[in-house]
Amino acid sequence: MFLRALAALSFITAVLSSAFAQERVTVGTVRAVSSGALFIAAAQGYFKAEGLDLEMTAYQSPQDVVEALAGNATDFGLADFTPTAFNLAGKGAIKAIAAQVREKHDYEGNAIVVSNGAYASGLRRIDELAGTTFAISQFGSAYHYQLGQTARAKRFELTGITLKAQQSLDATARAVGSGQVDAAILPVQYVRELLITNQARLIGWYSEVDEQQLGALFASKKMLETRRATVEKFLSAYRHGAADYASALLRRDRQTKRISDAQSQAVAATIARYVYPGQALATAAATVEAGAYFMDPQARLDLADVARQVEWYKAQGLIDASVDTRTIVDSSLAK
Repeated sequence: MFLRALAALSFITAVLSSAFAQERVTVGTVRAVSSGALFIAAAQGYFKAEGLDLEMTAYQSPQDVVEALAGNATDFGLADFTPTAFNLAGKGAIKAIAAQVREKHDYEGNAIVVSNGAYASGLRRIDELAGTTFAISQFGSAYHYQLGQTARAKRFELTGITLKAQQSLDATARAVGSGQVDAAILPVQYVRELLITNQARLIGWYSEVDEQQLGALFASKKMLETRRATVEKFLSAYRHGAADYASALLRRDRQTKRISDAQSQAVAATIARYVYPGQALATAAATVEAGAYFMDPQARLDLADVARQVEWYKAQGLIDASVDTRTIVDSSLAK
């Protein structure tokens, strides 16, 4: 009896010690497939294995994520590169420490779509976008940047396009579907719905035009200065999630088509539980598989592309002229 009681007490003590050993960390993000590496790492227990008790907060926009991070409402943030992110990083309030997803040749990412009316009028190729009315979610968004790079690559003037900011991706998709605008660049899940309901036409993928680092994992100045070892543990878990994402969702067959099997479907379902809570899991997982961007398996940042983005945003007057790429990234952590 005494020995059983002693064994039970020892077990309880071990459990409590393990719980107390977990260090609390918080991360902000948006409910998007682009944050899949984080969701996988959380679901697979990689943060717990590093001794971290993870709390995730979903924000409405990438700007909200980095603003919360800069204000120390969270320790980490996973978000797109935006003028807000660049300006805050340029001031040293946050720093990029690893990659989020990216556009890469031969992988679907964001799609370029046109309204049915524009298509019927002859707008059927990317190099025919000059002079169109174009919907973007916000000025300075990744979609605004991608239109600018498309104009550069296809040799037409961005100033000749009428831009209509819709404030959200849902509204952008509706603007194309209803014919209020001629074209837009949208993530696959929105394009898929437009095509299924015959509300728009696909004319190409942005990855056919250029490659782009879409976002990053950021850490706050406070974390980098006072909890460096914790940042390294978080990175280790996050990179493990990135490796799982790549090995499951980025495989191709001999015809370069994505492989969908038990492995990819399981990982897609894991991501779908975070991105589409409350939706039918099978449908949501299929949407995740169709919209999975390329992810570097080691979460390495494309620093050269980050520098190109900074220069473009400066030229557009959307970020401060003093922003330097070298201050945006913590090079001692980012691979």
